[in-house]
Amino acid sequence: MQLAAPQLAGHLQRGLRSLYTLHGDEPLLIQEAADALRAAARQQGYTERTVFTVAGAHFDWSAVLASGGEMSLFGDRQIVEVRIPSGKPGKEGSVALQKLAEMAAGNDSVLTLVLCPKLDGATLKGAWFAALDGHGVCIKVDAVDRKALPQWIAQRLALQQQRVASGEAGQRTLQFFADRVEGNLLAAHQEVQKLALLYPAGELSFEQVESAVLNVARYDSFKLAEAVLAGQTARVQRMLDGLQAEGEAPVLVHWALSEDIRTLARVRQALDAGRPMPMALRENRVWGNKEKLLERVLPGLSAATLAQWLQDAHVVDGIVKGLKVPTWPAEPWDALHRLATQVSAACARRH
Repeated sequence: MQLAAPQLAGHLQRGLRSLYTLHGDEPLLIQEAADALRAAARQQGYTERTVFTVAGAHFDWSAVLASGGEMSLFGDRQIVEVRIPSGKPGKEGSVALQKLAEMAAGNDSVLTLVLCPKLDGATLKGAWFAALDGHGVCIKVDAVDRKALPQWIAQRLALQQQRVASGEAGQRTLQFFADRVEGNLLAAHQEVQKLALLYPAGELSFEQVESAVLNVARYDSFKLAEAVLAGQTARVQRMLDGLQAEGEAPVLVHWALSEDIRTLARVRQALDAGRPMPMALRENRVWGNKEKLLERVLPGLSAATLAQWLQDAHVVDGIVKGLKVPTWPAEPWDALHRLATQVSAACARRH
Protein backbone atom coordinates (compact mmCIF):
# COMPACT_ATOMS: atom_id res chain seq x y z
CA MET A 1 0.00 0.00 0.00
CA GLN A 2 1.42 3.34 -1.09
CA LEU A 3 0.89 6.41 1.09
CA ALA A 4 2.08 10.00 0.66
CA ALA A 5 3.78 11.51 3.69
CA PRO A 6 1.13 14.27 4.18
CA GLN A 7 -1.52 11.52 4.47
CA LEU A 8 0.19 9.84 7.41
CA ALA A 9 -1.58 11.77 10.18
CA GLY A 10 -5.02 10.93 8.80
CA HIS A 11 -3.99 7.32 8.26
CA LEU A 12 -2.88 6.94 11.91
CA GLN A 13 -6.23 8.24 13.12
CA ARG A 14 -7.83 5.22 11.43
CA GLY A 15 -5.45 2.73 13.04
CA LEU A 16 -1.91 1.43 13.03
CA ARG A 17 -0.69 -1.28 10.66
CA SER A 18 2.05 -3.76 11.59
CA LEU A 19 4.56 -2.87 8.84
CA TYR A 20 5.74 0.48 7.47
CA THR A 21 8.49 1.35 5.00
CA LEU A 22 9.73 4.95 4.82
CA HIS A 23 11.91 6.05 1.91
CA GLY A 24 13.11 9.45 0.74
CA ASP A 25 16.09 11.81 0.58
CA GLU A 26 15.13 14.31 3.29
CA PRO A 27 16.36 13.08 6.71
CA LEU A 28 14.28 15.56 8.72
CA LEU A 29 10.99 14.48 7.14
CA ILE A 30 11.88 10.79 7.39
CA GLN A 31 12.66 11.32 11.08
CA GLU A 32 9.38 13.16 11.70
CA ALA A 33 7.33 10.47 9.95
CA ALA A 34 9.08 7.76 11.95
CA ASP A 35 8.52 9.75 15.16
CA ALA A 36 4.80 9.95 14.37
CA LEU A 37 4.64 6.18 13.91
CA ARG A 38 6.55 5.54 17.15
CA ALA A 39 4.30 7.93 19.08
CA ALA A 40 1.17 6.20 17.77
CA ALA A 41 2.70 2.84 18.66
CA ARG A 42 3.49 3.91 22.23
CA GLN A 43 -0.12 4.97 22.70
CA GLN A 44 -1.15 1.45 21.72
CA GLY A 45 1.20 -0.30 24.14
CA TYR A 46 4.35 -0.85 22.11
CA THR A 47 6.82 -0.34 24.95
CA GLU A 48 9.97 -2.07 23.67
CA ARG A 49 12.11 -1.02 20.73
CA THR A 50 14.98 -2.75 18.89
CA VAL A 51 16.97 -0.96 16.19
CA PHE A 52 19.08 -2.65 13.50
CA THR A 53 21.33 -0.73 11.10
CA VAL A 54 22.29 -2.67 7.99
CA ALA A 55 26.01 -2.02 7.49
CA GLY A 56 27.80 -3.93 4.76
CA ALA A 57 27.35 -7.27 3.06
CA HIS A 58 28.04 -9.29 6.20
CA PHE A 59 25.12 -7.97 8.23
CA ASP A 60 23.40 -10.63 10.35
CA TRP A 61 19.83 -10.74 9.06
CA SER A 62 18.96 -13.70 11.28
CA ALA A 63 18.81 -11.36 14.29
CA VAL A 64 16.29 -9.15 12.47
CA LEU A 65 14.10 -12.13 11.58
CA ALA A 66 14.28 -13.43 15.14
CA SER A 67 13.15 -10.07 16.55
CA GLY A 68 10.41 -9.72 13.97
CA GLY A 69 8.92 -13.10 14.84
CA GLU A 70 9.43 -13.46 18.56
CA MET A 71 7.12 -12.44 21.36
CA SER A 72 8.39 -10.21 24.15
CA LEU A 73 9.48 -12.02 27.32
CA PHE A 74 6.96 -9.94 29.25
CA GLY A 75 4.19 -10.05 26.67
CA ASP A 76 4.69 -6.40 25.71
CA ARG A 77 4.29 -5.15 22.20
CA GLN A 78 7.53 -4.09 20.56
CA ILE A 79 8.90 -2.00 17.70
CA VAL A 80 11.52 -3.53 15.38
CA GLU A 81 13.26 -0.85 13.35
CA VAL A 82 15.47 -1.75 10.38
CA ARG A 83 17.59 1.05 8.92
CA ILE A 84 19.17 0.54 5.49
CA PRO A 85 21.33 3.65 4.87
CA SER A 86 22.50 2.46 1.44
CA GLY A 87 19.04 1.42 0.24
CA LYS A 88 20.70 -1.81 -0.98
CA PRO A 89 20.06 -4.78 1.35
CA GLY A 90 21.88 -7.21 -0.94
CA LYS A 91 20.81 -10.70 -2.00
CA GLU A 92 20.59 -12.13 1.52
CA GLY A 93 18.85 -9.00 2.77
CA SER A 94 16.33 -9.13 -0.05
CA VAL A 95 15.29 -12.65 0.96
CA ALA A 96 15.21 -11.68 4.63
CA LEU A 97 13.04 -8.61 4.02
CA GLN A 98 10.56 -10.70 2.07
CA LYS A 99 10.32 -13.11 5.00
CA LEU A 100 10.09 -10.22 7.44
CA ALA A 101 7.20 -8.72 5.46
CA GLU A 102 5.30 -12.02 5.56
CA MET A 103 5.92 -12.38 9.31
CA ALA A 104 4.85 -8.80 10.06
CA ALA A 105 1.57 -9.17 8.21
CA GLY A 106 0.22 -11.63 10.76
CA ASN A 107 1.84 -10.34 13.96
CA ASP A 108 0.10 -7.44 15.70
CA SER A 109 2.45 -7.69 18.68
CA VAL A 110 5.36 -6.32 16.60
CA LEU A 111 5.45 -3.05 14.69
CA THR A 112 8.13 -3.25 11.99
CA LEU A 113 9.63 -0.06 10.55
CA VAL A 114 12.00 -0.16 7.55
CA LEU A 115 13.84 3.12 6.88
CA CYS A 116 15.59 3.73 3.54
CA PRO A 117 17.01 6.67 1.61
CA LYS A 118 15.62 7.70 -1.76
CA LEU A 119 15.26 4.58 -3.89
CA ASP A 120 15.80 4.39 -7.64
CA GLY A 121 13.29 2.96 -10.09
CA ALA A 122 14.93 -0.44 -10.32
CA THR A 123 14.93 -0.86 -6.53
CA LEU A 124 11.28 0.12 -6.31
CA LYS A 125 10.49 -2.72 -8.71
CA GLY A 126 12.57 -5.24 -6.74
CA ALA A 127 11.15 -8.25 -4.96
CA TRP A 128 11.98 -7.07 -1.43
CA PHE A 129 10.31 -3.69 -1.89
CA ALA A 130 7.29 -5.31 -3.54
CA ALA A 131 6.95 -7.61 -0.50
CA LEU A 132 7.10 -4.69 1.93
CA ASP A 133 4.56 -2.80 -0.16
CA GLY A 134 2.26 -5.80 -0.51
CA HIS A 135 2.20 -6.68 3.19
CA GLY A 136 2.40 -3.20 4.70
CA VAL A 137 2.39 0.53 4.05
CA CYS A 138 5.11 2.24 2.00
CA ILE A 139 5.49 5.97 2.53
CA LYS A 140 7.49 8.05 0.06
CA VAL A 141 8.86 11.14 1.79
CA ASP A 142 9.56 13.79 -0.85
CA ALA A 143 11.92 16.69 -0.30
CA VAL A 144 10.41 20.17 -0.11
CA ASP A 145 10.62 21.85 -3.52
CA ARG A 146 12.48 25.16 -3.55
CA LYS A 147 9.35 27.03 -4.67
CA ALA A 148 7.38 25.52 -1.79
CA LEU A 149 10.01 26.31 0.86
CA PRO A 150 8.64 29.75 1.92
CA GLN A 151 5.19 28.25 2.49
CA TRP A 152 6.72 25.31 4.38
CA ILE A 153 8.49 27.80 6.66
CA ALA A 154 5.25 29.71 7.21
CA GLN A 155 3.47 26.49 8.18
CA ARG A 156 6.23 25.62 10.66
CA LEU A 157 6.02 29.08 12.19
CA ALA A 158 2.23 28.70 12.53
CA LEU A 159 2.71 25.51 14.54
CA GLN A 160 4.46 27.61 17.20
CA GLN A 161 1.92 30.47 16.95
CA GLN A 162 4.21 32.76 14.98
CA ARG A 163 3.71 34.41 11.62
CA VAL A 164 5.18 37.02 9.30
CA ALA A 165 3.43 40.17 8.11
CA SER A 166 0.70 39.82 5.53
CA GLY A 167 1.17 40.77 1.90
CA GLU A 168 4.38 41.57 0.09
CA ALA A 169 6.34 42.40 3.25
CA GLY A 170 5.70 38.96 4.69
CA GLN A 171 6.58 37.23 1.43
CA ARG A 172 9.87 39.14 1.40
CA THR A 173 10.60 37.85 4.89
CA LEU A 174 9.80 34.25 3.96
CA GLN A 175 11.87 34.52 0.78
CA PHE A 176 14.84 35.82 2.77
CA PHE A 177 14.45 32.92 5.21
CA ALA A 178 14.26 30.41 2.33
CA ASP A 179 17.37 31.85 0.68
CA ARG A 180 19.34 31.44 3.90
CA VAL A 181 18.41 27.79 4.48
CA GLU A 182 18.01 26.45 0.93
CA GLY A 183 19.04 22.83 0.56
CA ASN A 184 19.28 22.28 4.32
CA LEU A 185 15.84 21.45 5.67
CA LEU A 186 17.10 20.30 9.05
CA ALA A 187 18.78 23.69 9.54
CA ALA A 188 15.55 25.39 8.43
CA HIS A 189 13.67 23.47 11.12
CA GLN A 190 16.24 24.46 13.72
CA GLU A 191 16.11 28.12 12.70
CA VAL A 192 12.30 28.09 13.02
CA GLN A 193 12.64 26.63 16.52
CA LYS A 194 15.20 29.31 17.38
CA LEU A 195 12.65 32.01 16.54
CA ALA A 196 10.26 30.46 19.07
CA LEU A 197 12.94 30.74 21.73
CA LEU A 198 13.87 34.32 20.87
CA TYR A 199 10.46 35.90 20.31
CA PRO A 200 6.93 35.48 21.70
CA ALA A 201 3.94 34.24 19.76
CA GLY A 202 2.61 36.66 17.19
CA GLU A 203 3.96 38.51 14.19
CA LEU A 204 7.66 38.51 13.37
CA SER A 205 9.26 41.47 11.61
CA PHE A 206 11.79 41.17 8.82
CA GLU A 207 14.44 42.63 11.13
CA GLN A 208 13.78 39.97 13.78
CA VAL A 209 14.08 37.16 11.23
CA GLU A 210 17.15 38.71 9.62
CA SER A 211 18.98 39.03 12.93
CA ALA A 212 18.13 35.49 14.04
CA VAL A 213 18.45 33.31 10.96
CA LEU A 214 21.95 32.17 10.06
CA ASN A 215 23.16 31.58 6.52
CA VAL A 216 23.11 27.77 6.58
CA ALA A 217 22.13 27.08 2.97
CA ARG A 218 23.62 24.10 1.19
CA TYR A 219 23.79 23.89 -2.56
CA ASP A 220 24.73 21.28 -5.13
CA SER A 221 25.86 21.56 -8.72
CA PHE A 222 22.77 19.92 -10.18
CA LYS A 223 20.39 22.30 -8.39
CA LEU A 224 22.56 25.12 -9.72
CA ALA A 225 22.13 23.84 -13.28
CA GLU A 226 18.33 23.74 -12.81
CA ALA A 227 18.36 27.32 -11.51
CA VAL A 228 20.29 28.35 -14.64
CA LEU A 229 17.68 26.76 -16.93
CA ALA A 230 14.91 28.39 -14.87
CA GLY A 231 16.47 31.80 -15.53
CA GLN A 232 16.88 32.56 -11.81
CA THR A 233 19.97 34.70 -12.28
CA ALA A 234 20.18 36.18 -8.78
CA ARG A 235 19.77 32.73 -7.25
CA VAL A 236 22.43 31.37 -9.60
CA GLN A 237 24.93 33.95 -8.38
CA ARG A 238 24.10 33.16 -4.76
CA MET A 239 24.46 29.43 -5.34
CA LEU A 240 27.81 29.84 -7.07
CA ASP A 241 29.07 31.89 -4.14
CA GLY A 242 27.78 29.23 -1.76
CA LEU A 243 29.39 26.36 -3.68
CA GLN A 244 32.70 28.21 -3.72
CA ALA A 245 32.49 28.89 0.03
CA GLU A 246 31.70 25.22 0.68
CA GLY A 247 34.83 24.15 -1.20
CA GLU A 248 33.09 22.52 -4.15
CA ALA A 249 35.49 21.67 -6.99
CA PRO A 250 35.05 24.09 -9.94
CA VAL A 251 35.44 21.19 -12.37
CA LEU A 252 32.30 19.52 -10.96
CA VAL A 253 30.27 22.72 -11.23
CA HIS A 254 31.48 23.18 -14.80
CA TRP A 255 30.54 19.60 -15.65
CA ALA A 256 26.94 20.12 -14.46
CA LEU A 257 26.59 23.37 -16.42
CA SER A 258 28.22 22.09 -19.61
CA GLU A 259 26.24 18.83 -19.54
CA ASP A 260 22.99 20.82 -19.63
CA ILE A 261 24.32 22.99 -22.45
CA ARG A 262 25.21 19.85 -24.43
CA THR A 263 21.72 18.46 -23.76
CA LEU A 264 20.14 21.69 -24.99
CA ALA A 265 22.21 21.49 -28.17
CA ARG A 266 21.34 17.84 -28.82
CA VAL A 267 17.61 18.41 -28.34
CA ARG A 268 17.74 21.54 -30.52
CA GLN A 269 19.42 19.49 -33.25
CA ALA A 270 16.70 16.83 -32.98
CA LEU A 271 13.98 19.47 -33.20
CA ASP A 272 15.59 21.00 -36.27
CA ALA A 273 15.65 17.53 -37.82
CA GLY A 274 11.88 17.30 -37.41
CA ARG A 275 11.58 15.36 -34.16
CA PRO A 276 8.59 16.29 -31.95
CA MET A 277 9.60 17.85 -28.63
CA PRO A 278 8.45 14.89 -26.43
CA MET A 279 10.40 12.41 -28.60
CA ALA A 280 13.52 14.60 -28.68
CA LEU A 281 13.50 14.94 -24.89
CA ARG A 282 12.90 11.25 -24.31
CA GLU A 283 15.69 10.24 -26.70
CA ASN A 284 18.07 12.48 -24.75
CA ARG A 285 16.97 11.06 -21.38
CA VAL A 286 15.42 14.30 -20.14
CA TRP A 287 12.70 13.79 -17.51
CA GLY A 288 11.01 15.43 -14.55
CA ASN A 289 11.56 19.06 -13.69
CA LYS A 290 14.33 19.46 -16.27
CA GLU A 291 11.94 18.30 -19.00
CA LYS A 292 9.54 21.14 -18.15
CA LEU A 293 12.38 23.67 -18.11
CA LEU A 294 13.69 22.62 -21.52
CA GLU A 295 10.20 22.71 -23.02
CA ARG A 296 9.98 26.37 -22.02
CA VAL A 297 13.40 27.62 -23.10
CA LEU A 298 14.25 25.58 -26.22
CA PRO A 299 11.76 27.14 -28.67
CA GLY A 300 13.52 30.50 -28.25
CA LEU A 301 17.09 29.23 -28.50
CA SER A 302 18.73 28.98 -31.92
CA ALA A 303 21.32 26.46 -32.97
CA ALA A 304 23.80 29.33 -33.38
CA THR A 305 23.28 30.49 -29.78
CA LEU A 306 23.77 26.99 -28.45
CA ALA A 307 26.88 26.51 -30.57
CA GLN A 308 28.33 29.65 -28.98
CA TRP A 309 27.47 28.36 -25.49
CA LEU A 310 29.21 25.07 -26.29
CA GLN A 311 32.29 27.01 -27.35
CA ASP A 312 32.14 29.12 -24.18
CA ALA A 313 31.80 25.97 -22.07
CA HIS A 314 34.89 24.59 -23.81
CA VAL A 315 36.78 27.78 -22.95
CA VAL A 316 35.72 27.60 -19.30
CA ASP A 317 36.77 23.95 -19.21
CA GLY A 318 40.29 25.08 -20.00
CA ILE A 319 40.17 27.85 -17.40
CA VAL A 320 39.13 25.54 -14.56
CA LYS A 321 42.05 23.32 -15.55
CA GLY A 322 44.53 26.18 -15.32
CA LEU A 323 44.66 27.67 -18.83
CA LYS A 324 44.57 31.42 -19.46
CA VAL A 325 42.23 32.69 -22.16
CA PRO A 326 42.20 36.30 -23.42
CA THR A 327 38.90 38.18 -22.83
CA TRP A 328 37.86 35.66 -20.17
CA PRO A 329 38.45 35.88 -16.38
CA ALA A 330 41.57 34.06 -15.23
CA GLU A 331 39.96 32.73 -12.03
CA PRO A 332 37.81 29.57 -12.45
CA TRP A 333 34.94 30.79 -10.28
CA ASP A 334 34.79 34.13 -12.11
CA ALA A 335 34.63 32.28 -15.42
CA LEU A 336 31.87 30.01 -14.09
CA HIS A 337 29.93 33.09 -12.95
CA ARG A 338 30.17 34.57 -16.44
CA LEU A 339 29.08 31.37 -18.20
CA ALA A 340 26.20 30.65 -15.82
CA THR A 341 24.95 34.25 -15.85
CA GLN A 342 25.04 34.37 -19.64
CA VAL A 343 22.97 31.21 -20.01
CA SER A 344 20.62 32.05 -17.14
CA ALA A 345 19.86 35.53 -18.46
CA ALA A 346 18.98 34.10 -21.89
CA CYS A 347 16.76 31.43 -20.30
CA ALA A 348 15.02 34.07 -18.16
CA ARG A 349 13.83 35.81 -21.34
CA ARG A 350 12.15 32.56 -22.42
CA HIS A 351 10.07 32.10 -19.24
